[in-house]
Amino acid sequence: MSILVTGGAGFIGSHTVVELLNKNEDVVIADDFSNSHPVVLDRIREITGQDFAFYELNLLEEDALRHVFENEDIETVIHFAAFKAVGESMEKPVKYYHNNLTNTLILLKVMQDFDVKNLIFSSSATVYGEDNPVPFTEDMPVSSATNPYGETKLIIERILQDVYASDPSWSITLLRYFNPIGAHPSGRIGEDPNDIPNNLVPYITQVAIGKLDQLSVYGDDYDTPDGTGIRDYIHVVDLAQGHLKALSKSDLPGVHTYNLGTGVGYSVLDLVHTFEEVNNVPVPYQVVDRRPGDIAEGYADADKAKEDLGWAAQYQLSDMLRDSWNWQKNNPKGYQS
Repeated sequence: MSILVTGGAGFIGSHTVVELLNKNEDVVIADDFSNSHPVVLDRIREITGQDFAFYELNLLEEDALRHVFENEDIETVIHFAAFKAVGESMEKPVKYYHNNLTNTLILLKVMQDFDVKNLIFSSSATVYGEDNPVPFTEDMPVSSATNPYGETKLIIERILQDVYASDPSWSITLLRYFNPIGAHPSGRIGEDPNDIPNNLVPYITQVAIGKLDQLSVYGDDYDTPDGTGIRDYIHVVDLAQGHLKALSKSDLPGVHTYNLGTGVGYSVLDLVHTFEEVNNVPVPYQVVDRRPGDIAEGYADADKAKEDLGWAAQYQLSDMLRDSWNWQKNNPKGYQS
């Protein structure tokens, strides 16, 4: 029996595949390389010494997806495949709603047709919106996100709740990520944006290596200690390990929701200064206007994942930023190096 990983060549997907293979799981990857690179597949094989099935496809292509289920004995799906940039989603909401919602609906339809009812879904802390107090807990109301990307995650969570209500034999795990950073300690896989990075740490590392001139800090007038936004940053390997722990719920019917975060919030300037200190590399920056869709602060209460799954983040912020820089300096052009 196999685990289908949609978006398995992406940043979080590739690290999760590494952890799955290291546990001798049978993995099938589906990815269209829209925000990833074919070289990552070879890097995964290099790190793990193991192979896997791969299908190059977009989940919007229903016939191609059906072909995967016809060829492979799929038992569980880990669904990463989605557009994920908050800023871009504000500029191109139709693109985000169409891709993220439609590809999930097609996936669910095909899963139902092949009687595959175990799903781990890549959700986001953005579903908590701007009205909930920190730290965020899984039982808080989630009725409105602050950007279209977050809304797609929130709508999909509702769809999955309805799927379970219609058929209680489904086992669905919703993993609400906070802010994944870092890279595999080997330096062989990491975050490699196709264009100018939308996320903070890849932008920092590209400034540090000289690919970009300076970092833009979006707002320094938030109600936080230094005025910059506070987020819960989690090492991508910790996040990947959370998916392995979530597999323990994959045979238990229900909808299981977990925060995956450290429970500690750091500001943008905390990140910049820690990066400079840990790696001894300067990061010039300028403060610019706030970015639409951002909130002042967001960090997790991750106690439920610890109690139910036996999972807790292990890496410190300094580890995350050291591994991010190790990836960037060893791959100055990303996977094009």
